[in-house]
This record gives sequence, C-alpha cells and structure tokens, in this order.
Amino acid sequence: QVQLVESGGGLVQPGGSLTLSCAASGFAFTTVGMNWYRQAPGEGREWVAGIMNDGTMTTYAESVKGRFTISRDNAKYMVYLQMTNLKIEDTAVYYCQRTGALDGYWGQGTRVTVSS
Repeated sequence: QVQLVESGGGLVQPGGSLTLSCAASGFAFTTVGMNWYRQAPGEGREWVAGIMNDGTMTTYAESVKGRFTISRDNAKYMVYLQMTNLKIEDTAVYYCQRTGALDGYWGQGTRVTVSS
C-alpha cells in the first residue's frame, strides 16, 4: 500500500535552513509528480511546491519562491524540500503527496518550527 514518510523537521531560528525528506513506497513513484504541502497551526493545508515525475519541471508557491527547492531521486524513491532563509510564517507541519492523489492518504508529516 501507499506509504509516504516525511522527516527532517525541527526547530530552527529565523534565517536558518532545513532539508525535509519524503520516503515513498507502494506506488509507481517514477511515473507521478510529487508535491510538498504544509499546514500551519489553525490553518488549512497549503500547497508549497511540486515536481514532475522526471524532475524536469518544478513549481512553487509565491510565498516560498526563491527560498525553497524541491527535488527528487527516482532511484531511491525520495523527494526533498530544501528550505533556506526560513521565516516564522513557515512554521507548519509539512507533508509530501502525489500529484492527483484521490485516495485520501496522507503521511504523518514532519513539523517545522521557526522561532527565535
């Protein structure tokens, strides 16, 4: 069955950096686009970044453009989110997800807290 396991979150000061990882299994990873979403406390889930199945195209929410970089390793079934110049408003639980997923499955997410 589908599994998405996010990791790499933590506490970081404003201006700091973190790299999140997502280990995927149970589906044809190399044929689907992948995305990162986040959910801040008391807010709905927000799309952050996406990458095509072959990694040739990436897209970003305006709020993270120029600061975050999404990448993937199809040999390892991994997706990454490199986050730099973190801001307090980046505080959220971060999730990876397949493009077009309709089964309602989400991983447990990884918590990122940006605080001084």
